[in-house]
Formats: sequence, C-alpha cells, structure tokens
Amino acid sequence: MRHQKKILLTGFEPFGGETINPAWEIARALQGEHIVGAEVVAHCLPCVFGESLLSLQAALSQHAPVLVLVLALGQASGRNALSLERVAINIDDARIADNAGRQPIDEPVLPQGPAAYFSTLPIKAMVAGLRAAGHPAEVSQTAGTFVCNHVFYGLQHQLRDQPVRSGFMHVPLLPEQASRAAPQPSMSLASMVAGVRLALQLAMNTDIDLRLSGGTLN
Repeated sequence: MRHQKKILLTGFEPFGGETINPAWEIARALQGEHIVGAEVVAHCLPCVFGESLLSLQAALSQHAPVLVLVLALGQASGRNALSLERVAINIDDARIADNAGRQPIDEPVLPQGPAAYFSTLPIKAMVAGLRAAGHPAEVSQTAGTFVCNHVFYGLQHQLRDQPVRSGFMHVPLLPEQASRAAPQPSMSLASMVAGVRLALQLAMNTDIDLRLSGGTLN
C-alpha cells in the first residue's frame, strides 16, 4: 500500500507580548486537508532561537519518508501581502528577545554553514498565481534576522540534500492585532488561509519557476 504524501506546514507560537500568531492559526486551519494528493500536517514551533530548530528537525524526521513539501510561516508586522521569501542568511541579530529571553547579536545560525540558502519553492510562479486569484502577494528579498530567518535557514540546511521542496512565507497581522497599536496593515484569517492553500497548490503543481523581474525589500 502506498503511503500518503505529506506537506509540512509550520507556524510559530505567539511572541512579543501577543496572544495569537496568524502563522500558527493558518497552519492549524489547514491541518488534515488534502492538496494535490498530499495531506497537510501542521506543526507549531516555539519562538525561541535553537529550540525552534530542534522542534523543526523532529517534525521533519517524523514525516521524512513521505514528505514532499515544507512551507514555514511567520508573522511580519508592517507587511500587507503574503510574502514569499527568496533567501535565508546565516545570521541571528535579534531586535527583541525571543520567548526564552534570548537575544543573540551578530551570531551565526550555524557556525560552519554557508552564508545563505535560497528557497527551493517556485516563488515567482506562486506569487503570480496568488495575484491572479486576487490575493496580495510578493517576493521578498529579506526574511529578517529574528527567529523566522533562523528557522528558514535551518530548514533549507536540513533539506539541502533531500528531494523535498521548501521555503518560507511571511504573513501580515490579523485585524485584531493591528488595532491594538499604531495602525498597521492586516489581513483576515480566512483570506490568509485561502491564500496559503492556493500557494501550496501552486507549489505542488509547478515544476519550473517563472522568470519574472520584481520583488521587494520589505
């Protein structure tokens, strides 16, 4: 009997004084769905340097035999679109402390690792497909230097020799988060769930990425 193919979709626990994180809310909303013949499995990562990579590695090991795609999600205040990240860099440089009180400054994610890893997802085709369906979407050239980039770099490193496509997407705040401070862009959970669902479909169905110019440094 053939084993069911799996898509690993990760999100983070709330951080920075928040009580909710849209990345995890999206991931768990899609838990158990079947997309292009693969079952979505959601996994919540701690927003902690180091521990997040151990948790990610455990999830990758659990689903390794049937894993075909990994998309890690993270919250990004100030963004108004689904942002597919192009590159993860080998640096931790935290503006605020993580959930364990750690605040590394100018430290490598992996001391012996390369300077950067690129997404192996067809990010431009995914953005084009999302936009065609009416979802705000962009290619981003920076995933920052907090735990999101830490996880993105660790993910690409762990899968560097594996036939599993992987990458990272930043998502906007939820409306209830954006209204608690100075006005910030936001997007409804339903819209983000629909957008991530389509992004996974596009990733599964696209063999060769589009060659289009564009992107943002947001």
